[in-house]
Formats: sequence, C-alpha cells, structure tokens
Amino acid sequence: MNDILERLKKEIPNNSSVIIATSGGPDSMVLLTLLLAVKKEKNLKLVCAHVNHKLRKESDDEAKMVKKYCEKENIIFEYMIIDKYKGNTENYAREKRYEFFDKLIKKYASPYLLTAHHGDDLTETIMMRLIRGSSLKGYAGFSEVTEKNGYKIYRPLITKTKTELLNYAKENNIPYAIDQTNESDNYTRNRIRKYILPTLKKENINVHLKFLEFSKTISETEEYFEKVLVKKIEKIYQDNKLNVEIFLTEEPLIQKKLIHNILNDVYKDKINLINDNHVNNFLSTVKNKKPNIQINLPDNKILKKAYNYVWIEENKNYEEYDYILKDKVTLPNNHTIEIIDETTDHSNFVTKLNSKEIKLPIHIRPKKDGDKLVLKGLNKQKKLKDIFIDEKIPIDKRNSWPVITDDNDEIIWLPGLKKTKFDREKQRNYDIIIRYR
Repeated sequence: MNDILERLKKEIPNNSSVIIATSGGPDSMVLLTLLLAVKKEKNLKLVCAHVNHKLRKESDDEAKMVKKYCEKENIIFEYMIIDKYKGNTENYAREKRYEFFDKLIKKYASPYLLTAHHGDDLTETIMMRLIRGSSLKGYAGFSEVTEKNGYKIYRPLITKTKTELLNYAKENNIPYAIDQTNESDNYTRNRIRKYILPTLKKENINVHLKFLEFSKTISETEEYFEKVLVKKIEKIYQDNKLNVEIFLTEEPLIQKKLIHNILNDVYKDKINLINDNHVNNFLSTVKNKKPNIQINLPDNKILKKAYNYVWIEENKNYEEYDYILKDKVTLPNNHTIEIIDETTDHSNFVTKLNSKEIKLPIHIRPKKDGDKLVLKGLNKQKKLKDIFIDEKIPIDKRNSWPVITDDNDEIIWLPGLKKTKFDREKQRNYDIIIRYR
C-alpha cells in the first residue's frame, strides 16, 4: 500500500480536515488506517463519517466497532441513523448519506470526502451500466477524483482489488465487518462479483486496471464532447426548449449527446432514474412528424412537443406517490392496501406472496412508462398499458392506479386487476397476504 500512501501525501494539502466515509467493511477500515499513517506528517484532522442504515441486525454492532476504533486512534467520529425510508431503499439511502456528508464538509470546512471505492467496484459498476444501458458519461463508472459542490470526492483505492484490501486488513490486524448480504444472488452487482469478475480475472489478473483505462478513455471522450457541445447547445436549447429544426440537422451521435445533456440538466442528482428507453423515447418524440405529443417521464415529469419545440415540465395532472407497505396504507384514490393474517378471498383483490421470492420491503406506486409484469399462469411479460386497455380502465384513472412492487421495482401485483407469477395458493408456499379494498 506504499503507492496509496504516497498518493495520499501528494493529493491532500497539509493542515486539512478530511471526511472519510466509513461503513466498517474492510475497504473503508483499510482507508481509515492508511490515513492514520499520514495524519501526523500532514497535520490532518480526520473525521470518520458512519451511517447506520438499520437494515441488518448487525448494523448496531458495526457502528460500535467503528466508534471504538476511532476513540482508540483519536479520530473524530460522526454518526447518522436512517430508520425510515421512502421510495427505492437504495436510492433514498444514498441521497441521505450524501446529505450527511455535505453537512460534515461544511461543519469541518473540509476540501475532501474520501470513499473506499476500489478497482473491483469500478469494474462491477461499468459492467452493470453496460448491461442496463447508460450515457457515455455513465459508462465511465466513476473517477478517482470528482468535483462536487465546492469539494472533491477522492477515491484513492481505485487501483486496488478487494483481495488486496482484505489481505492488508488481515496482515495488519485491522478490525472490520462483513456484510453478508453481499453474498446474496438477489442483486445484480453481487452476481457480477461472484460469477463474472472471477472469470475475467482468469484471463487477466489485473483486469481492474484495464477497466480503469477504459473509464479514463470514456471520460476523456466525454470531456471533448462537452467542449464541442457548448456552442451547439446554445443555439439548439434556449429557454429550456429544444429547437427541433436545428436539432435534426446534427449527426445522430451529437443528437443523443444533446439529449443526455438536457436530461442531466433537468434531473441532476436524480439522473439514475433515466435509462436508454427514456433517451430513445425522447429522440423518437423529436423526430415524430406529429405536431403535438406528450409522454411521461420519471419523477412526475412529462416531455412535450408542440410543433418546432420540445421541452420537459412538471406533470400537474399526475399524483405521484411511493409508499412502503408495513401494515396498512390509504391511497390517494381513498382505497386501502393492507397486510392481513388470513382470508378466504381468492379474487384479484388479494394476493399471497412468499417473502423469500421477492426483495423486501414492498412498495406501492403509480404506473411508469415501460412497466411490464409476468401474469400468473403465463411465462412471458405483458405491458401494463395493454392490461389497462384490455380491462377498459379509463385514461384518467390509469396514472394513479396502484402498482405493487418489491424493492427491485419488479411488479408483484396489480391490485383489483391481475395477479403475477409471484402469487402463491398453498399456505405452505406463502407468508404474506395483502388485500386491496
């Protein structure tokens, strides 16, 4: 780790306050320990920022372990608990973590937030985005240093692998905790880590460094495009409206990059809500010969086209909601969805689920563009909009109709209309009963 120590000494100014995002896992505990090695020489004030997500029974013990280590090494310990979640758990947790980090940056006037992302993390992130689709910038994953709101996010371990960090922790008796959920096959990242990454490493043990080179090349290309686009976007996108006539004179690659820039400008920190389908729908709307078009976008927004202009605005006729079902929820349409102990009702107003077959918690939300589900008894997906048409649901009711999903946003029930492949009939096969009325 001598190379990491030298980079830390070179990158971080003397007499600085440094915030270290510390989960308690081996990666962040190694980073915290490395910073101790340069603390005296650089006269640094180290601030350990730990977030307890309260999602695992081990969370409290991990917080105590990190705090104990900080007290022993004379490191400032800052602590936050997230005990209530809204919407997608992972996205909400990330949003709250960075709000916490931002407050600490201001409190300690720190120019740096250090995170323990390593080379394997970067490789997994790039592969996930290649699988799901992303923008050019997204395919780069993350960089060693990122500018954010007046400070830098620094990832000094980006050239190291998980194995190297684990070995270092063991050799130096550094305490750490292991998150057992990282072994679950329910998560895409875990499956990539367990099954794909080892195969790549058989081909090249330093494949993470090749992905780092790939990331840098993509980032350099992105920077070049940004310079090219500055002058073009001033002509094509004025007053938050896209000029269709001028836009269509550009090359396809420039067109897509302009759309990504517009979406980045609109969604900012919520850009992860956007995928390839939204970009393609945006492009199709611009190219469509119809003079007036309107399509829904995530986060209660709509894309509108009126003759030669296209823009994004808030959908004022759309009531957005996202509830986590714990026992009972009253919906905007005044219906209720509740968990019950037993029932003799076998209609579409009740579903019975096996908690081992879905990712908890259970969410209730309105429809989204592109929603699909696998109906009970069928082996193929069906579009939600086709179900609404088949069931003759009025257009004004479709936007607020409740859709039940798991935490991966997979639809597990369409209350009052259709059951999905997750519905179970025999009592030994289910442990959750939900009723809609």
